Amino acid sequence: MGLRPIRDLLRYEPQSRAFFAAHAQSSLGTGAGYVALLVLAYERLESPWAISLVLLADFLPSMFLGPLFGAAADRWSRRWCAATGDIARALAFVSLAFFDGFAVTLGLALLAGVGTGLFRPAVMAGLPRLVSPAGLPAATSLYGALADIGFTVGPALAGLGLLLASAETVMLVNGLSFAVSAFVLTRVQLGGGERRAQSRSLIREARSGVRAVAKMRALRAVIAGSSAVVLFAGLFNVGELLLANNELGAGDSGFALLVALFGLGVLVGSLAGAGSSEPHVLKRRYLVGLGVTGVGFLAAAVSPGIGLAAVAFAVAGLGNGLVLVNERLLVQITVGDELLGRVFGLRDTLDAWAWTLAFASAGLLFATLDTRIVLGLAGAGVAVIAAGLAVVLRNAWTEPTLETSEPLPQLVDPLEPAEEPVPAGVRT
Repeated sequence: MGLRPIRDLLRYEPQSRAFFAAHAQSSLGTGAGYVALLVLAYERLESPWAISLVLLADFLPSMFLGPLFGAAADRWSRRWCAATGDIARALAFVSLAFFDGFAVTLGLALLAGVGTGLFRPAVMAGLPRLVSPAGLPAATSLYGALADIGFTVGPALAGLGLLLASAETVMLVNGLSFAVSAFVLTRVQLGGGERRAQSRSLIREARSGVRAVAKMRALRAVIAGSSAVVLFAGLFNVGELLLANNELGAGDSGFALLVALFGLGVLVGSLAGAGSSEPHVLKRRYLVGLGVTGVGFLAAAVSPGIGLAAVAFAVAGLGNGLVLVNERLLVQITVGDELLGRVFGLRDTLDAWAWTLAFASAGLLFATLDTRIVLGLAGAGVAVIAAGLAVVLRNAWTEPTLETSEPLPQLVDPLEPAEEPVPAGVRT
């Protein structure tokens, strides 16, 4: 399951130990803070709109500023970009513990969203500089696994905190966890800051990144396909509770079981990505993950009882974890360092729009169609994307690299004609 490479990474690369210790505690804070933030928002507005607006506030900055966040991560020091993002989140969450009113709550949630939007592309682009090339698969796998653990265990910790204290106390602890993370990030190496095109505006840098990605057929297909999968996954997430309560008769406890098993599957899938940095292997695992996710969604849609649904949710989570870790590794392995931040920033933007569209359309779909039909459509959509990408990527990343311990050479995208100029930052 990829545990030995992770063990070796933490044993032999000291910088990674500090980074992942900080990431682990802030991930737990994120999971706990998510619950506390929704509780505070609802208490301060006493309307379901409070939850919707606060969730939207987390996506909104990346929806419109993701390419700019990525350009910042490519132009300036990534550790300082990531640390600044964590400082913004620390200020937002600590302030939420002391300031009342829904308008203030929404504004601080937006500030936290800005911090998240700046942090993610800086860290994802910085991981190849934090660890050795041989340790990158384990690092990317562990990064995703710790985030998954945080979203699984964190809400349970929040429940305990809400019993013993208050939502404000949980939010304060969450803010302090980001302050700790920011301090640690200032002491690790994440690269960035080497770009010399300082006379160009950040907006022009962001646009050049989008144009470069548009010229990479294989990478473009992966990013677009994954964003479409996020749209269907969002529909599936909205329908989970309806399936458990209305179709399976499993109640809230059954719903909690399904969510827990999905999270466990994601964790296992994330850890399974720790063993290879070969692009042809990553592509195969990525496509397998898409297919497994689609099968899991479809199986959940037709499950007659909670037992088979539990298996289906675990399978879907496993596929989702495989997709996430192998997509990230494909980008990190095949894109040059000078473009990595912008690729991940663009990816965050597309994800944010996909989640928002899913949540916006879910109400209409579930109100007009049977729950199982909508979940079946989600599964069929993912399966179609998997089949389409298998065709589009059949000639991409087909050969193993000769040496994985050295940086890969700058080459043309595998599906682009050889006579075309190479977009800046492409490696295969």
